[in-house]
Amino acid sequence: MKSAPGGKSFTLLARTMSAYLSAMIDDLYSARILTLAANMPRSGRLTAPQGTGQRVAKLCGSTATVDVVLDEAGRVADYAQAVKACALGQAAAGVLGEHVIGATGDEIEQARDALLAMLKSGGQGPEGRFAELRMLKQVAAYPARHASTLVAVEAALDAVREAERARISGAA
Repeated sequence: MKSAPGGKSFTLLARTMSAYLSAMIDDLYSARILTLAANMPRSGRLTAPQGTGQRVAKLCGSTATVDVVLDEAGRVADYAQAVKACALGQAAAGVLGEHVIGATGDEIEQARDALLAMLKSGGQGPEGRFAELRMLKQVAAYPARHASTLVAVEAALDAVREAERARISGAA
């Protein structure tokens, strides 16, 4: 058996990595996460959005482009998303796609802030229409996955805020 630098065997290293990866996969990729990732609601682009948000997770290269149309009350009336991310990022996008119609920018911002707090500082996670994002709580233990998990939520918030600004500037 060959030894790695420092006297540890490659076999031991391989077993350790295999156990780590197996535990990570079991922890992170539940059936619901994989279902959302495989069947992301509201996938695509809108032909005439009022606002568009784009985000890139620099560490992994995950991307999200979100288009929105707001109704007269400033709530999301139409929504589409083009997301290229890992299953975690796609699952977060899936939750958005299922629950975003009727949401305000403030609700999306609160969900983003609560998701960020859940990932970074042990918060409980989003409440209300976006409470299902709590299924991603285990991602907190994997900081390299945080940016991809947030990418669609950040893009959605950017899109809504752009649509709100356009509405204000158009009314002036």
